[in-house]
Amino acid sequence: MSQKIEGTPPAAVRTTGPVGGRVAPAGAERSRPVEASAGGDSLRLTGEAASLQAMQRELSNAPAINEARVQAVREALQAGTYKVNAEAIADGMLGLEDQLGG
Repeated sequence: MSQKIEGTPPAAVRTTGPVGGRVAPAGAERSRPVEASAGGDSLRLTGEAASLQAMQRELSNAPAINEARVQAVREALQAGTYKVNAEAIADGMLGLEDQLGG
């Protein structure tokens, strides 16, 4: 199947004018970010997106390491009382595989 393209393209394809009606002059300084036009653009987040943003803020303020847990494990290792729970490790690995689509 082949198509022959003739004539001028439709106006939507032909037009490549400036966004917002503004054109930067050639050689203009470009180190600053482009300013948004004063149009009525807006963004409204869904409840789920707002919840994800709140969770992200909480997690970014939380410490990455639970110091109390690290100290407890360190003491158990030094005392020789630390027990490895192989079943919990295997369950965690299988759960991760399921999450990754394995």
